[in-house]
Amino acid sequence: MTVSSRAARVLVLDDERLHDVFEVVGFDEDNSMVRVRSPYLFEVGEELTVRIEQDGSVSEAVARVRAHTGPADARLTDLELSDRSEPRRMVNG
Repeated sequence: MTVSSRAARVLVLDDERLHDVFEVVGFDEDNSMVRVRSPYLFEVGEELTVRIEQDGSVSEAVARVRAHTGPADARLTDLELSDRSEPRRMVNG
């Protein structure tokens, strides 16, 4: 995993509401996997709809929980991203 040079956020989209439950640790080189920390332990195989804010752009994707690694007090979660929409410029509101 590489870490993006700029801050990135991955937010869970549920019922048209955004939930900021992940701290992004890094993306792989092609941005198809993201490693995160979360106070919530999602089931391996679970799929979440997410909004990705990265480098001034925003997109939506399906994130499948692939694995949990590390000790219980420092757990990391690997999310595989698919069906990602084309990135569009973020508009500051």
